[in-house]
Amino acid sequence: VQLQAFGGGLVQAGGSLRLSCAASGGTRSINSMAWYRRAPGKQRELVASITTVGSTNYAESVKGRFTISRDVAKNTVYLQMNTLKAEDTAVYYCNVVTGSLYTYWGRGTLVTVSS
Repeated sequence: VQLQAFGGGLVQAGGSLRLSCAASGGTRSINSMAWYRRAPGKQRELVASITTVGSTNYAESVKGRFTISRDVAKNTVYLQMNTLKAEDTAVYYCNVVTGSLYTYWGRGTLVTVSS
């Protein structure tokens, strides 16, 4: 499975960005899709995940501000990020897990929130 992420950039605090990640190759095996992030000097953390049936999970720090969604037909996962804060600055990574529990990672996309 190959993953290609789009949508990172520079935004002012309080603004919005939408990330997207398109999967190709072996997509029938995809179970869950997720976004992780790694902030400067910190470990990578789960931001949000979504399963094939639409069950979602969010980090406490983004609940109410971020929304993950998935277009199964397009094998694409989205992350709508609203009310961005400086602490949301990070490299965001797309992740998929297959039914056989293989994990794939996309190249990160940088999100910078200026205060």
